[in-house]
Amino acid sequence: MRFDSLVLQEQRHLKWRALDPLENLLMVICGICITGFSVVVFADIITRATGHPLFWAQEVMMAFFLYGIFIGVAAATRRNDHLYLAVLAESMTGPARLFFEFFNRGVVLAVALCMIYFGYLNFLDGFKSLRMPSMTPMAALYASIPIAGVLVALFTIEQMVNGWRHGFVEPKGAPHHESIGGGVL
Repeated sequence: MRFDSLVLQEQRHLKWRALDPLENLLMVICGICITGFSVVVFADIITRATGHPLFWAQEVMMAFFLYGIFIGVAAATRRNDHLYLAVLAESMTGPARLFFEFFNRGVVLAVALCMIYFGYLNFLDGFKSLRMPSMTPMAALYASIPIAGVLVALFTIEQMVNGWRHGFVEPKGAPHHESIGGGVL
């Protein structure tokens, strides 16, 4: 497997190659979280049915779930797969398109900054309560929020800078998002 095999090549003009290894790593972490969550849920069901429950399963499931969600948000931001007003912006050209692309990403950036600030406060507060039965501080789970916020902010700034420099419209001949894999059935 190539090191960048999980990096989406779509909208390449909005991405810095230096961040490709990070996107690849985030996709690997998402896969680990989905797999880990599924395996632990399955094991929890089986052990409960046999009368020997895993007391730690709920904690591990929650960790895989939260980190999977928040790391997935960051990966989706880099891949430009998150939900925002893309259809409205894509239907425009010129200065109106530039305004709406920046507006959309400005909203995402504002949310990322809130995730960083309030997530960090929540992280600090998480040292006051412990998870049972492991006695791990809740901060271990809450750390996923500001981490994701930093990554979302980084990827949003990356898109804004490259969109300003190269435009937001994909170059001619580049595959469009909805058409990728369309004829593979």
